[in-house]
Amino acid sequence: MQPTGESGDTAAQPLTGHALIAREVRGLDASPGVYRMLDAQSRVLYVGKARNLRARVANYARPSGHSGRIARMIHETAAMMFLTTRTETEALLLEQNLIKQLKPRYNVLLRDDKSFPEILIAKDHGFPQIRKHRGARRSKGAYYGPFASAAAVNRTLNQLQRVFLLRNCTDATFESRTRPCLLHQIRRCSAPCTGEISHDDYAALVADAERFLQGKSTAVQAALATEMEAAAEALEFERAAALRDRIRALTTVQQSQGINPRGVSEADVVAVHIDGGQACVQVFFIRGHQSWGNRDFYPRTGAGAEAAEILQAFLAQFYDDREPPRLILLSHAVDDPDLVTALLSERAGRKVEVAVPQRGEKAELVENAARNARESLGRKLAESTAQARLLAGLAEAFGLPGAPRRVEIYDNSHIQGTDAVGAMVVAGPDGLMKSQYRKFNIRGDALTPGDDFGMMREVLTRRFERLLKEDPDREGETWPDLLLIDGGAGQISAAAGILADLGVDDIPLVGVAKGIDRDAGKEEFHRPGRPVMALGRADPVLYFIQRLRDEAHRFAIGAHRAKRAKAVGATPLDEIPGVGAARKRALLQHFGSAKAVSRAGLADLQAVDGISAAMAQKVHDHFHPKG
Repeated sequence: MQPTGESGDTAAQPLTGHALIAREVRGLDASPGVYRMLDAQSRVLYVGKARNLRARVANYARPSGHSGRIARMIHETAAMMFLTTRTETEALLLEQNLIKQLKPRYNVLLRDDKSFPEILIAKDHGFPQIRKHRGARRSKGAYYGPFASAAAVNRTLNQLQRVFLLRNCTDATFESRTRPCLLHQIRRCSAPCTGEISHDDYAALVADAERFLQGKSTAVQAALATEMEAAAEALEFERAAALRDRIRALTTVQQSQGINPRGVSEADVVAVHIDGGQACVQVFFIRGHQSWGNRDFYPRTGAGAEAAEILQAFLAQFYDDREPPRLILLSHAVDDPDLVTALLSERAGRKVEVAVPQRGEKAELVENAARNARESLGRKLAESTAQARLLAGLAEAFGLPGAPRRVEIYDNSHIQGTDAVGAMVVAGPDGLMKSQYRKFNIRGDALTPGDDFGMMREVLTRRFERLLKEDPDREGETWPDLLLIDGGAGQISAAAGILADLGVDDIPLVGVAKGIDRDAGKEEFHRPGRPVMALGRADPVLYFIQRLRDEAHRFAIGAHRAKRAKAVGATPLDEIPGVGAARKRALLQHFGSAKAVSRAGLADLQAVDGISAAMAQKVHDHFHPKG
């Protein structure tokens, strides 16, 4: 019998699974670090961290006692990689970075990278502006958030304007006003732009708004009530009525926020519910004793992870680029609470508490989040079941080998060939995959205006050349199983030729044409080398295809309109290096138009605020080239 696992014996079978892991354990010490499990094709199956690498990896060498998920992972393991760190906290940080980068099959992965909106009271002006903010905190001012959605911010801003009458106009609009705008007429702004309120009184409104956003709404309401009574006693009934309206608006804000915990001033409430191998994590944001909305997440569970592992991975990834609050309330305990607390505290630069409450108001908050997670996952599973039936119907209708996991739908949008844009939308088992949408600014200078075939050629060529470059072996999830093209026989023939030129001839193509009278419900479907077909008017698959086509059309039109709007706002000043938005605005406000700027002398350009002598010379030379 030939020995196995000896590197010098070419006839020996390579070690895998438990035997391989047992061999690797012998070369490890008790250092903290990160380990990677790889399959026979060197694809990363799993990334894990350990306080003690030797002890942690030795657990996988045991032949029994593993869950089905871990047993499958061990069976597929053909190689391992290790990296030691100084501390376990560093190991956890490295583990999560590698998970986001490599996306291993058996790890829990948070598939959401959207930022959360905030409210900003900008203080780079004498009369601060209140507005919605998203992204890096570069502007000077006070930030309040996060809010769960843009809708939650807009709703709160709308109510805050009614209560505190703060301006939301830009500084340029503020400076150009000569009389109060409509917002002042409907009592949504105090009109500091035209001097309707003094600087000190406006500053008092800003202070009240900040106190409210900090959770001191009761004190603000009491102060307004006192001020209203004083105005009434002084027979200033109009002012008293205005204060009464502000108090009512403030009460409406408090009622619309739903959950307003008395004993929790700042916390994120995080609950997980698992069903059918899928998980939903629900997060409620509480700031200043006020609920600022909730958001549900559906992390990939790594083929069946437990609640503790899902929550621990979620916390590490969710707060990777977000500031954690002072308190995080969980529905389930995580495996390494001290390690997670240390990591989040290090990221926040202050102490962060992670707790699983058992009773009282905090436990009620967690139960509410858990109920929302359970209901959200139920709806998601129902939608997924319906989506699975539609994808199976799509496969049956067009003779596909199986239900497609990724469907890409293409469309173009332009006006007589100008501002042409190509669009790709994507659908899969979970519905529309909006994070995968792509737009293509048509760059072909040789294209005839309105040449839809040429536009489609450019879009598909750019799309599949990139796929062939980034994932030639089709190991990822970005290769489509079906392409839907908005068009008839001509478009589908052109698309098939384009893909054939690129060496891609195994992806099914379907052209969706309007059909007789261009009537919805009479669509005709074209496939390369096959007869035209149609579906019954009441067929759910037909409705599904119509929705996909309409979504591609909507996305393409939106991209085209954005491009056209940008082109309309373009001026010759955009062509001058060093002239950004601020300098462009200053020049246009000073001279009135780009044409007037082009005619201005050097001395006139130097007189513009924010335009240095060197920049004035550059602008002048652009319009008056020498020689």
